Amino acid sequence: MNPVQNTSNPLPAQASRSRVPVGRLTTVGSYSFLWHPRTVVVVIALVLLVLLLGIVSMGTGTIRLSFGDVVGTLLGQNQNAGITKVVTGIRLPRLVTAVFVGASLGMAGAVFQSISRNALGSPDIIGFTTGSATGAVLQIIVFNAGAAATAAAAVVGGLLTAGIVYLLSIKGGVTGGYRLVLIGIGVGSILGALNTLLLAKGSLELAQSAYLWLSGSLNARTWEQAAPVAVGFLVLLPLIGWYGRNLNLMELGDDSARQLGVRVERTRLVMMGAAVALTALATAAAGPIAFIALAAPQLVLRLTRGTRVPLLSSAVMGAALLVGSDLLSLYLPVKAAIPIGLMTGLVGGVYLLWLLTRSRQL
Repeated sequence: MNPVQNTSNPLPAQASRSRVPVGRLTTVGSYSFLWHPRTVVVVIALVLLVLLLGIVSMGTGTIRLSFGDVVGTLLGQNQNAGITKVVTGIRLPRLVTAVFVGASLGMAGAVFQSISRNALGSPDIIGFTTGSATGAVLQIIVFNAGAAATAAAAVVGGLLTAGIVYLLSIKGGVTGGYRLVLIGIGVGSILGALNTLLLAKGSLELAQSAYLWLSGSLNARTWEQAAPVAVGFLVLLPLIGWYGRNLNLMELGDDSARQLGVRVERTRLVMMGAAVALTALATAAAGPIAFIALAAPQLVLRLTRGTRVPLLSSAVMGAALLVGSDLLSLYLPVKAAIPIGLMTGLVGGVYLLWLLTRSRQL
């Protein structure tokens, strides 16, 4: 059977949900909602892990600070001006950037894996991250208008790439499935070649600047980089949460979802647009970051054994993975600072090989 035409089957990306946990129905006033205790426990544990890793990372660096110094400074109880500047002025913006970049990529990965019905359907695999990188590299090499312009160009590049992939993947008025993944990989390959060409044609100084940006980094991040991705995530969260209900029904198959009143293609378009926006904002803030969007949804599915699209839990897992990877890079026994994008790419390559060799769906 041709997998491209298999658009109504349950998505292989969620095939690991064979164990269905017992949910609990809770009523508050006139509203009722179903929740799963195991998922709640996992999310709370991940939030606590992010807090712990964040505090440890803010105490790590050239100036080492104790756990108590960091917590006291954050609570406003430390009167040392030097420690306060290091914690709140330098390391806190870096941590906030890492948290919201990881959360944005994790949630975007969950959306794309659901829409594409494939565990490989993450923005860094199907070309959207590469599109953002193309916009940024083009700005650096051709215009060199500064950091703000680079961030804006990354957002525009990601959105344009998503539009091209969406239009090319439509067949019979329907998109998604393997067709979206394959076309996204093709477009990403073309854009990757374009990025290499731009680096080769640019001046040595600008090419070095672009290459550093392409490596992905959390170094020297300020509130100027942290604020846009944090605000964007919080603004898009209610929209994704609202349409996420339709996304869960669509896992029953397009035909079944339509019978339940879901506007399937509209849901795909809105969710894809929101996920692309999250990816573009994350890429603009920290450069291309591999692995997070790919792995976060799959890891939380294995932890929660859930039956729904893991939107919020993937966001928290993404934050934990990126903050943890950043902390690991600080403790590696090397003198040079390793860009976070290279660190996550190294870990992601190992995970991807494991996923390809273990999964029967790919």
